[in-house]
Amino acid sequence: MPVINRLAEFHDEITAWRRDFHENPEILYETHRTAARVAELLGEFGIDDVTTGIGQTGVVGVIKGKNGGEGKTIALRADMDALPLTEITGKEWASKTDGAMHACGHDGHTAMLLGTAKYLAETRNFDGTVVLIFQPAEEGGAGAKAMMDDGLMDRWNIEEVYGLHNMPGMPVGEFAIRSGPLMAATDEFEITINGLGGHAAQPHQTVDPIVVGSQIVTGFQSIVSRNRKPLDSAVISVTVFEAGSAFNIIPETATLRGTVRTLSTETRELCEVRIKKMVESICEAHGATADINYMKNYPVCSNHAAPTAFAAKIAAEVAGGEDKVNTEIEPSMGGEDFAYYLEDRPGAFIFAGNGDTAKLHNPAYDFNDELIPYGCSYFIKLVETAMPASA
Repeated sequence: MPVINRLAEFHDEITAWRRDFHENPEILYETHRTAARVAELLGEFGIDDVTTGIGQTGVVGVIKGKNGGEGKTIALRADMDALPLTEITGKEWASKTDGAMHACGHDGHTAMLLGTAKYLAETRNFDGTVVLIFQPAEEGGAGAKAMMDDGLMDRWNIEEVYGLHNMPGMPVGEFAIRSGPLMAATDEFEITINGLGGHAAQPHQTVDPIVVGSQIVTGFQSIVSRNRKPLDSAVISVTVFEAGSAFNIIPETATLRGTVRTLSTETRELCEVRIKKMVESICEAHGATADINYMKNYPVCSNHAAPTAFAAKIAAEVAGGEDKVNTEIEPSMGGEDFAYYLEDRPGAFIFAGNGDTAKLHNPAYDFNDELIPYGCSYFIKLVETAMPASA
């Protein structure tokens, strides 16, 4: 079954919701207006239950199938938050909020799940229960974890969970997915090197934290190239190096900040251990000390095998052929907090083509509204196939 014809009638309406969200972006957990509008629309659709305030500003909707909801429960998720960027698209529906814009397409994800909700609430051509997750704070705030900490999975008896993200550069109507690690764990570190400051003309009377920090930055690269298996991907990037304020003073301290990206638990643990040990050893060799703050953020977003195969099958039906679904896409070193759901329940996360648009997290980006019927059809067909209505 390709794109559902009924969605053609919804397309303009869904597009209007999407552009309204785009005009009014909200960051992290401050998705108050977005969440209120989502809850309002779900109520208008006549779904069975709407709950707000899950994970601070998350919204959960429930749609029961023809059999009253007995049987399986599947969850579908959309993220609602925007990014702290200033938009440069010049579109009619460009952001009206200074310093905030939907540069990752979460406005589109939210609108597509609303379109899915409207259709499923009208037709209910399935048995079982669909749980709709509208999540805040995907962009660095771990909104998925916050909703889970509020009992999301157990309170609604979720058995499987599925999500979708748009992908610029891939044609509209095509999909991409893979079983296993799809997106990386996203850890961070902040290291303060404590040396001994002094006159730049008398370095022998100091412990130069800049020299120590420079050796640490260089040393980190050997963790990637020499401490892990070559086939186990890892990225260690020092993105901040702060020290000193004058040309003739060796500073007292230096601060390094950065990120660690890995695709397996083992490599993630290895990088943390080696980073800490390397910092301590290099500092000791120079007579310095270090304060290390290593922050474990989003885990690896790893798809489950059976749900991934099922998701790929549904995507192929919507796209009109298996050749329109890449089932071996290379893993991304970007992060995604859908990972928390997949650690707790079986499920799969898939990419849907956004066409020839600006890249994600770019001030020139805009969600492609032509993707809407494909995303909605994917979610709808997934539900109706996984939980077919009894005769």
